[in-house]
Amino acid sequence: MSQLLAMSFDSPASPSITLKGVSQTAGQAVPYGWGFAWYPAGDYAALVIKDPTSIGDNAMTKVLRDWDRFQATVFVCHVTGAAQRRTQEDTHPFSRSFAGRDWVIAHSGTLAPGFADQLALGVPPAFEPIGHTDTEWLFCWLLNHLQARNARRLADVSWGTLHGWLKEINALGSANIVLTDGQDVVVYHDNDCFNGLWWVRSTPPHAHMELENQSIQLDLGDFVDVNRTRLLFSTEPLSDDDWQPMQGGQMMVVRRAAVMWDSADHSANGTRDPSDPSSGSHVAAGQGVTAPSAPTPAAALTAGDDAVIALAPPTRPAVTVGEGLSGELTPGATEAPRRRGTQVPERGRLLSLSHITRYTYQQPVERSTHVFRLHPINVRGQEILEHSLEISTEAYRREYDDVFGNRVTRLVVEKPFKEMVLESKALVRLRPELATWHNLTRRRVTMPLVWMPWQRQMMLPYLLPPELPETQLRELSDFAMSFVARNDYDLLETMADMNMTIYRDFSYISGSTGLQTTPFDVYIKRHGVCQDFANLLICLARLLNVPARYMVGYIYTGGDYENKVQSDASHAWVELYLPWVGWCGLDPTNGCLVSTDHIRVAFGRNYRDATPTSGTIFSGGAGETMTVEVQVKEVEEEATDVSPPLPTVSQQQSQQQGPVGA
Repeated sequence: MSQLLAMSFDSPASPSITLKGVSQTAGQAVPYGWGFAWYPAGDYAALVIKDPTSIGDNAMTKVLRDWDRFQATVFVCHVTGAAQRRTQEDTHPFSRSFAGRDWVIAHSGTLAPGFADQLALGVPPAFEPIGHTDTEWLFCWLLNHLQARNARRLADVSWGTLHGWLKEINALGSANIVLTDGQDVVVYHDNDCFNGLWWVRSTPPHAHMELENQSIQLDLGDFVDVNRTRLLFSTEPLSDDDWQPMQGGQMMVVRRAAVMWDSADHSANGTRDPSDPSSGSHVAAGQGVTAPSAPTPAAALTAGDDAVIALAPPTRPAVTVGEGLSGELTPGATEAPRRRGTQVPERGRLLSLSHITRYTYQQPVERSTHVFRLHPINVRGQEILEHSLEISTEAYRREYDDVFGNRVTRLVVEKPFKEMVLESKALVRLRPELATWHNLTRRRVTMPLVWMPWQRQMMLPYLLPPELPETQLRELSDFAMSFVARNDYDLLETMADMNMTIYRDFSYISGSTGLQTTPFDVYIKRHGVCQDFANLLICLARLLNVPARYMVGYIYTGGDYENKVQSDASHAWVELYLPWVGWCGLDPTNGCLVSTDHIRVAFGRNYRDATPTSGTIFSGGAGETMTVEVQVKEVEEEATDVSPPLPTVSQQQSQQQGPVGA
């Protein structure tokens, strides 16, 4: 039985491949034919090596096993059985040059006699086979169709159209097909499930670095490869990971280890292909999730006349942009998400906030100073109707705006105390802003971003990545560039993809990290909390020359949030400065755009610039314990008139200085 293997990585990898079918078996040489193709990193020129009659271990098979310089994101392998020895010209995979790139195909199956009449190549044919296989014939037929449509890559035709072509081929016989242009990998499974075809997507840290079946053994334990996300297709599973069988007639499109389209709705992304409504879909909304009204592919990449490529990878909740939710990215639900979208009235949402912080000490604090950033800020889309801050300890108090524009309360406490209680209350109106994110979708902004000198001067604090070893920054830079390459250098899609990938591929584990956790630590371990995901996204954005700042506030989780822990304390997310839009919030913890669920309080270059509470104890204060209680509730408009009034913002700001009573 012939074996197919296709591999896609988010960044260049160098797998070690051992073809077990060409080794010695029971002391006898078992001849096998095989072929292997890959695209060296950054190139659209494919390298193909073949051996139609391998016997035992030889110099060519040692190349696959021992060469550590593959450094590619796409690999295609085909191994034939012992009874299927062929000539060099008839050995898979086949490669052809067209439209400035090499195209590669591998096929398992046999077309019925007379297929050439059904798959006519034209007179004269633009492409015609060199050998005598049905695979090379159907390859030329596909290339002729692509040329007729002026397509210069696979993504220049709709995936539904390509799926229809492959089904037309499949109607003439058995067909498991792997087709790639060096950017996208298209895998099609025979309609009658001939030979079987399985796939698996794995994110670091990987459970297995050595994978094998009866024909192929992979070693992915290289010190670089351990940090790669990988998506593999194989005729037979290569490990006991959660391999999923492809359905009969199913087609999947993969780019940089992300499923871009799936005819069987395997949690792919984006919206249904508009050119072929029956061809399958990207997942618009998961089961049990309220989808936004009138979803539009505003955040998808339009490729060619009738192609829409989704912006974010699959296998956990995918995203679409719905106009009814102010451009909110709404996850689906192949497994329980950390957040779910809720419908927001056009007038916005009214939220009440209560934040209580309690400090207790075994020994009295004799002298201390404190800085609090607990006053929500008045910014676009957010209006502070009422706010009060009560402090239980007698202190000298002063309020001012810091260099970032955050409202700061500073205390100097000289009277001993064993307990300090802060109680911040606010009434905030949040309004959806459709224009913010959608303004950018009207034009295609590509990477890299170029800033004028005066712009860079002003944005410099938000462009410098954290101080990490150069090797770590280079690894993070490669990770960031994988999103750029996957999204054709489109700024909007790159940022949305990055935001969604952190949500989907990184685990939220409370208490698993600390203030000293670096973005590289999070990248390696693939888990953390909101501040870790924000720090990672900020670092990746800045490495791509996109200004990013750290935002602290609160999140309204309502009744539909899986992770209620986020609303029990302050929450953190990211704001990016985008051309023609300004500052736009992304929440990687929840895989969404910041909208009417988020109350913004303070921002800065990093956590230290925006921390809600900080201080210095000069004397005493042993045995400190801190507890935080946060409640964010939605308020009905009718109820606001009967609620006891809170001090107004103007009343609070009038207390510029003076002692505060206990």
